Amino acid sequence: MIEPEYITIIEGPTPEFHQTADFSIHSILEGPVDAINTFTEMRTGNGEDIRQRCLSAWKEGRPVKLDFPDRMGLRKEVDVVGLRLKEVDEGTVLQLWVRQEMDQFNQEDDDQHLDFDDDDDGSLPF
Repeated sequence: MIEPEYITIIEGPTPEFHQTADFSIHSILEGPVDAINTFTEMRTGNGEDIRQRCLSAWKEGRPVKLDFPDRMGLRKEVDVVGLRLKEVDEGTVLQLWVRQEMDQFNQEDDDQHLDFDDDDDGSLPF
């Protein structure tokens, strides 16, 4: 079995994934499952090390995965399809493009818009 390279978020908030219109990596998303490429960024103290590990893994034909805690604290993994480092005044920012299954992305998006109004009478909207 091919061992993936991991970028692991140990502490900090759950990454926020944003849909991107970057068409240059859409061909990577082809496969048996509907997927979407999303973008996230986070600060890192070892950006160059992460970049080198990812480049080495891709050169060897191994996948790169982002391992992170979701909002409930459960571990999740998504495939990393591209990365870039950006220097800012506060340090290094790791920019990641990841492949997410459509239902996984939509579920995360839906969770952010749940409405628990006390006025709800429980009736269905149709």
